[in-house]
Amino acid sequence: MANDLSFRPKTSEIPTRPGVYRFFDAKNRVLYVGKAKNLRARLQSYFVPVESLHERTKRMVLSAADVDWTIVKTEFEALQLEYTWIKEFNPPFNVRFKDDKSYPYLAVSLSEKMPRVFVTRNRDLKGVRYFGPYTQAWAIRQTLDTLLRVYPIRSCSSGVYNAAKRANRPCLLADIGKCSAPCVSRVSENEHLEIAKDLVGFMNGMDPKQVQILQQRMEKASEAQNYELAARLRDNIGALETVLEKSTVVFSDLTDADLFGVAHDELAAAVSLFSVRGGRIRGVRAWVVDKEVEQPLEELIRQIILYAYTAADGVEPPSVPKEILVPALPEDASELEKFLEQSRGSAVSLRVPKRGDKAALAETALENAQHSLALYKTRRTADFTSRSEALNQLAKSLNLSEAPLRIECYDVSHLSGTNIVASMVVFEDGLPKKSQYRQFNIEAAADDTDAIFQVLSRRLKYLRDPESLDEGRFSYLPSLIVVDGGAGQVAAAAKAIAQSPVPDLAVCGLAKRLEEVWLPRSDFPVILPRGSEELFLLQRVRDESHRFALTASRKKRSSAISSVLIEIPGLGEKRVTALLRRFGSAKRLKAATLDEIADVAGIGPALAKEILEQLN
Repeated sequence: MANDLSFRPKTSEIPTRPGVYRFFDAKNRVLYVGKAKNLRARLQSYFVPVESLHERTKRMVLSAADVDWTIVKTEFEALQLEYTWIKEFNPPFNVRFKDDKSYPYLAVSLSEKMPRVFVTRNRDLKGVRYFGPYTQAWAIRQTLDTLLRVYPIRSCSSGVYNAAKRANRPCLLADIGKCSAPCVSRVSENEHLEIAKDLVGFMNGMDPKQVQILQQRMEKASEAQNYELAARLRDNIGALETVLEKSTVVFSDLTDADLFGVAHDELAAAVSLFSVRGGRIRGVRAWVVDKEVEQPLEELIRQIILYAYTAADGVEPPSVPKEILVPALPEDASELEKFLEQSRGSAVSLRVPKRGDKAALAETALENAQHSLALYKTRRTADFTSRSEALNQLAKSLNLSEAPLRIECYDVSHLSGTNIVASMVVFEDGLPKKSQYRQFNIEAAADDTDAIFQVLSRRLKYLRDPESLDEGRFSYLPSLIVVDGGAGQVAAAAKAIAQSPVPDLAVCGLAKRLEEVWLPRSDFPVILPRGSEELFLLQRVRDESHRFALTASRKKRSSAISSVLIEIPGLGEKRVTALLRRFGSAKRLKAATLDEIADVAGIGPALAKEILEQLN
């Protein structure tokens, strides 16, 4: 029981003030940092019966040896201190962010004596101002080539710059007007810095007002009969308009906002950030979050925002826009706005888009995040090293003599005990082998454990002498059998294995709710490390088995109702298909009203009445 933990403080000792708390392990390492509006209420939620805690929270509490807290005046101060300590201690049970480094950025090295503009995929350079990211490297290089006509700052490497300076001879870019040639002192250090700042200012907001300023200067130059300057300004206007036109227009006004899309499951989350400046999408950024302790979406969003807009290891943080659009508001949204206002220097609005163009863009961001999450899982699966690590670590965790190169997983699907279907999916070397998937129809079963026993008994009778088996046949011996479920399902599977010709087969169960791994005759589950390759593999095997069983069950139910409907006079295949498409199942069709059935294409009131009479 968590109530018996030796380090649990007395309830009366915990203050009811806002503050930040830390859990430590036996070596005084910080395991987790959290903030609370009421420290007593928050900490008491950890010291409840252990079986009522979420699995990852339970693992953190059981790993801890001590807890302390720091009182602050306001929840806003708690927010600041929490983030500072997360950055300082890097606690293993706080969320971990994995930035996607595949996107190119436009970067300006303002910290250099002679600032340089360049394209990079490295977000960890210090003293550099980043813009983007952009989806295609060629697009940002084309944009940079255009911008250098207007803002001719240095774009060469340090080696090229120093060589030109020693030779007192500028490169070709200076001759074609795409560099102001500070290497040969055509402009002073201060003049070159001002050009770099103008470029940063334009990229910051993509503001069309910059074009209007150049137009006014062009008109004045023309009135003063300085036609050479006027022509140069005209070309600069055209260049900036080209850059602006390449940006996707998403809003009619000059919206300045960042929009977050978040797709998540129990173990990970993918984030898609759309940066809108001047009413145009100027960049898309994506990253993955590994969730260690169970977190609701609102709390996860707070961590994502803090990560997105704060500096890390000396790297300058991205600019904070006037408006930040998120799928859900954190509980401390007002304090978070104050935190962001410090970086921006003016008011920041944090809200959920409800309707209009912004809500539509939010859906797009969510679709991108969902795709990123699926891609993240697919890449982990496709990586040979990751699969090998998963199989070896799984063998170690389950005390197997060797890596389970062939895994079979079983799941049961039914509708209120009818149309029972069991699935068998096969993974070899960590990859699905769909040609060997099998489906089992079960006439009747007392419950899911009985169904598991039946299906494994039927499957295992095909296993004979392992040395004489053909690998391409159904009789191929599995290295590990996995069932979807907990201790009850594992016990049923172990019973079937014990009565089979191969009683030494390894078996385990993966319980979906807490992602626990159960072994036969074990009072406690095996807890695989959160985010580990072995747990990821087991989850994928289990989810594939569940998908295959559900698909087979739906197909069977559809077939059953089709055979009943097709016997009704006046119903052909097309009308049966239309009914199934509309209602989906016999239960829904039976519960439908006469008018609802009659509304289906090709079904009138008379036929609808006949259908209801036959079904009921």
